[in-house]
Amino acid sequence: MFHEIRDRFRAGATFAGPDYVAGWRRLRRLRQAYLRKTAEFDAVILPTCPILPPKIDRLASDGDYYKEVNLKTLRNTRIGNLLGLAALTVPTGVPATGVMLQGPPSGEARLLRLGAAVEAALA
Repeated sequence: MFHEIRDRFRAGATFAGPDYVAGWRRLRRLRQAYLRKTAEFDAVILPTCPILPPKIDRLASDGDYYKEVNLKTLRNTRIGNLLGLAALTVPTGVPATGVMLQGPPSGEARLLRLGAAVEAALA
């Protein structure tokens, strides 16, 4: 396993059981609040990734740069993962960029219809 990823996993050993359980309870409350606030919308639209692709040679040689860039590249998709959302990325026609549509859990069918409409509009 890549050492940067391994170290991130190992950092989990510093969390106590009660803190872990409290974190999951808080996340459950955040999920419910998010779904309430976004229920009236067809989707939440955001960039799939907030940055352009980084320099690969620097990623391999600069640990601090790797950590900074890696967290940025995961930021927007991580929101959906943690909240248990369905998501779809539509290409924009600009290299290395996409528009992400996020919807409620099990909302894939609706997102596919919206994604087709967005893709047609961007063509």
